[in-house]
Amino acid sequence: QVQLVESGGGLVRAGGSLRLSCTASRTILSDINTMGWYRQAPEKQRVLVAVITRGGTANYADSVKGRFTIANDHAKKVFLQRNSLKLENTAICLCYLRRTSGPGLWGQGTQVTVPS
Repeated sequence: QVQLVESGGGLVRAGGSLRLSCTASRTILSDINTMGWYRQAPEKQRVLVAVITRGGTANYADSVKGRFTIANDHAKKVFLQRNSLKLENTAICLCYLRRTSGPGLWGQGTQVTVPS
């Protein structure tokens, strides 16, 4: 079954904003350690954007500090508010869930495009 569902991707011009959301299925809610977002631009490696612990402690990549904000909703959903978007933010964005026990889980990804 699908255990992570992402939404909020789309087309936004440079300087604009959007919010990405990722929802974990209720069958794994008790096993969540951290949730976060990675990005994978065309022809590039997957890199960390931001993560948040179950208790709400957030960490960000240096490139997005001051522009992006990550938050959670009762450790079931994670939101990434993305402000002041740049051309470099064009990528597939993937939700990641680190489990307290067992392997981590990846969402299928949502496309974010920032045209010139």
